[in-house]
Parts: sequence; C-alpha cells; structure tokens
Amino acid sequence: MTSITHTPLTHVAALATGERSAETTDLGERLLWVIGLALLVALAYALMWRAWRRRGSRQRDLPELPGVPAPCGGPLAELTGRYHGTTTAGDWLDRIVAHGLGTRSLAEVTLDRDGVTVRRPGATDFHIPAAALRGARLDKGIAGKVLTEGGLLVITWEHGGRLLDSGFRADHPAEHAAWVRAVTGLSDGAVPAAATPVSGERPAHSPPSPHDQKGAP
Repeated sequence: MTSITHTPLTHVAALATGERSAETTDLGERLLWVIGLALLVALAYALMWRAWRRRGSRQRDLPELPGVPAPCGGPLAELTGRYHGTTTAGDWLDRIVAHGLGTRSLAEVTLDRDGVTVRRPGATDFHIPAAALRGARLDKGIAGKVLTEGGLLVITWEHGGRLLDSGFRADHPAEHAAWVRAVTGLSDGAVPAAATPVSGERPAHSPPSPHDQKGAP
C-alpha cells in the first residue's frame, strides 16, 4: 500500500518540477533575445552616430552660419511648420549636418528684405541673407524625407562657396507656392509686397484665366 500511495505523488512532483524547469528555460531564452535585440539596436545607433560625426568632420570647411539680424521692416511672409533638413543643392540625400543644419525641428520662418530667418525651438536658429538666395521650388523629398508631390518648400542658397537646399513643410502647404514666388523674386532683386495673396485675389503676376480675357465665353 505504501508503494501504491507514494508512486502517484512522486510522479506529480516530477511533473511539477519539469514544468518549472521549462518555464525557467523559456524565461532565460526570452531574456537572451531581449538582450540580443537591445545590443543590436545600440550597435545600430552607434554606427549612425559615428557616420554622423564623420559627415560633420568632412563639412568642417563650411563657415559658421550668419547670426539672426534684427527685423528689417515688416515681414513679407511668415510660416510655421517643420524644418526637414539641408543638403547639397541638387542632391537630396547628401545631408548637411554641420552647425546644426542636420537637426530636424519645428520652425518659424520669416521672409523680409534682409532674407529668410529660421527660428527653431530646441535647435540652432539660422539666417539666409537675401544676397545668398538663389531661388525656391516645390519638391517632395530632402535629406531622406519623402512627402507628397509639392509638399515641400525648398529654398536654394549659397554659403561658403556651396549651393545648399533647405526644406520646409508649412502647417498649411497651400502657402508654399506663394513662398516660391516671393523668394524667387527677392533672389532676382525684386522685393515682393507679400508672399501670400489675400484670399480671393490672384497674385499680380499670374496670367489671367480664359474667362477673364476679352471675348472669352
């Protein structure tokens, strides 16, 4: 009877011990996976940081950015949105990281007769003098960031003998086209009255629609 009584209990104890052992093994394997994944992420960030530092050292010849001047009269245009980065002009993947230009951030951008001023909370402000402006366009990508077609305002400017492209996304992207006209006009030596036309008005240099032409149906 003693043998019959103790055999089932021993079997149950062995099963319980086996289950605890399996749970411990599973937990150990999970911990190893988590540690391995954390190491891979840390390695990826370390490589990215190293590449960033190397890129910055290659761009050491880029001079310091002009300081933000006092406002020159009233603003010709203003926008709030995001700054998406600066690259070598014409090469949307050749990112410029020197002097804080590689840091994406929120931005408040102002256009006046002195040029373009970019104020960035949490990052370095910078100024593009009017004499350095080379034009503007609508685009969809810069510094590896891809948006919708025409969803990016790109301002081309010269600094330290380099042509650069800086990309912005306004909170209201419909403002981009007016900014292109205003920046292009200022870079050509013309001073626009305003970058954003009054609602319902057509910009002065826009061609008339067929319905505005004499004799149009």
